[in-house]
Amino acid sequence: MGTPRLLLAAPSSGSGKTTVACAILEGLKQKGYHPAAFKCGPDYIDPMFHARVLKQRCTNLDPFLVGEDGCRKLLKENARQADMVLIEGVMGYYDGVTMSSGEVVSSTHHLADITQTPAILVVDAKGMDRSVAALIQGFLRFVPESYIAGVLLNRVGRALAMHLKEMIEECCGIPVVGYLPPLPECALESRHLGLVTAQEVSDWQQKIQRLGQEAVGSIDWDMLLGIAQKAPDLICDPPEQPFLPRKAAPVIAVARDAAFCFYYEDNLQMLQQMGAELVYFSPLSDSALPEKTSGLYLGGGYPELYGDILEGNASMRHSIREALEQGMPCIAECGGFLYLQQTLETQKGTKAQMVGFLPGDGYRTSALRRFGYALLRPNTENLWCEKDTVLPVHEFHYWESTETGDAFHAQKPNGKRQWDCMVLKKQTLAGFPHFHFYGCPTLAKHLVELAVGYAQQQG
Repeated sequence: MGTPRLLLAAPSSGSGKTTVACAILEGLKQKGYHPAAFKCGPDYIDPMFHARVLKQRCTNLDPFLVGEDGCRKLLKENARQADMVLIEGVMGYYDGVTMSSGEVVSSTHHLADITQTPAILVVDAKGMDRSVAALIQGFLRFVPESYIAGVLLNRVGRALAMHLKEMIEECCGIPVVGYLPPLPECALESRHLGLVTAQEVSDWQQKIQRLGQEAVGSIDWDMLLGIAQKAPDLICDPPEQPFLPRKAAPVIAVARDAAFCFYYEDNLQMLQQMGAELVYFSPLSDSALPEKTSGLYLGGGYPELYGDILEGNASMRHSIREALEQGMPCIAECGGFLYLQQTLETQKGTKAQMVGFLPGDGYRTSALRRFGYALLRPNTENLWCEKDTVLPVHEFHYWESTETGDAFHAQKPNGKRQWDCMVLKKQTLAGFPHFHFYGCPTLAKHLVELAVGYAQQQG
């Protein structure tokens, strides 16, 4: 048998999955376990909460971005040191992306299916009675194999939870593993891309300890862990041979601060496996790129919230612009892409000067732009990939740019919408799409190789 594991699902977004996940992870810690946490889908923010609870990295599992076997590999590899695994789902249990074939992928149910993981349905039962049973019945019967093995009631007090438990178990034939009461003092704040980041939550330690204490007292842990132990061992292809470290590891500088914080942890690990030395820096507070930098990775985040500070740090903007003009290789995603352009409209509506290496100005819009998954194909062969390369990506942004680029052609998985995107200049690849390197390792490989070449060129 493999490591015991569970997947937290819900009927819809807003059911409290992240709060329940944090409560269970903290409860496991308080009970002496050493759990590992994962997030279904492309979200960057929820994994930050898991990581802060556990004080260790959290991995995204996304079948569209990394493939089905890629999900199994990442799950198996990142669970090796754990005695319990918790995977937080995305959106509603059966909600995913519809491919041109009609197949729905990257739903929480899809991940449960390909990893054979028992699911716990988190139901926000506030204001409900017998209708809860009808809702649960629908989820159990919607497909031949739902993988739903238990129910956890959210935002209900003990008396109502005990009443609903008896009814659900009698009507639906499925165990209720516990409940969480309403805890408004532990609520997690939101902003335009979802929850605020974990580092911004006030009174974090008190909130998470309270959540854990409530979970310890209101969840049937023997039942919950018993369900987790029924998960079979993961079957996947053998891992690829690790990349050999280079004699002189190229230094790749990774922007990481409050403005740039959206990274898949496995992306960073892959760069290290390919022989790179990662050095973190802050475009908000550092005056220049780290010494010996020969490659740059600018992730997404919230540059619009810190536009005035980014503009005020002129020495950093000059350092980056000069390096990129000299040919330093760089991958810039979403917020990192906006940072490299001429100006950026801030959250306050003012216009801030950015790095100025790329053409274009970033501006705010009232709705998500090109939201969701897409497949990228280069319009011509370039430094980063062959002409026939297909890259799975995800976009999630309210800000837009006057110059989004035309180096690649993007198409929605269902084939109904397509557009050009991505800017190529010197050795910089930049645009709104986010990449997961396990789904497009060629980008990581080329970033490291180009960094080696740049370091040799600079002597």
